[in-house]
Amino acid sequence: MIIEGRSWKFGDNIDTDIIIPARYLRTTDKEELARYVFYDVEPEYYKKAKEEGRIIVAGRNFGCGSSREHAVIALKYSGTLAVIARSFARIFFRNAINLGLPVIMVDEVDRISQDDYLRIDFNKGRIENKTKEEIYDFKPYPKFIMEIISCGGIVNYIKNNKELW
Repeated sequence: MIIEGRSWKFGDNIDTDIIIPARYLRTTDKEELARYVFYDVEPEYYKKAKEEGRIIVAGRNFGCGSSREHAVIALKYSGTLAVIARSFARIFFRNAINLGLPVIMVDEVDRISQDDYLRIDFNKGRIENKTKEEIYDFKPYPKFIMEIISCGGIVNYIKNNKELW
């Protein structure tokens, strides 16, 4: 699996209330949730991500705060292609995998700037920063995790692999 797109930079400790403010959680409509992703801090994010797709690049502890899945759903349906961070809150990381949003941990996030063009090769465990001509390696996912993400999440994975159960 390969993903390509432009980066959108954030810092450390981006919590789920920053990702999707609580006042917008009155719906379960995925597209409606997506319209308010980062609304209080980056109101243009949804428009840009929906038009071109974006790869979020952040620091430490991305997705901290509540354990609600709404944050991952809002990101996934906003046009966010993947999230690269130095570290993730444990529950956010697992929710992302379960819902089919690729998340990657790398230490070199400070080397990536806003709007850098990135190419992520999940099989090789490699992020190519085409803008800066740099490469950042990460530990590839195990095969079954890649299958969950490729299917769009664990529910679709189970539906597609009934013979395993």
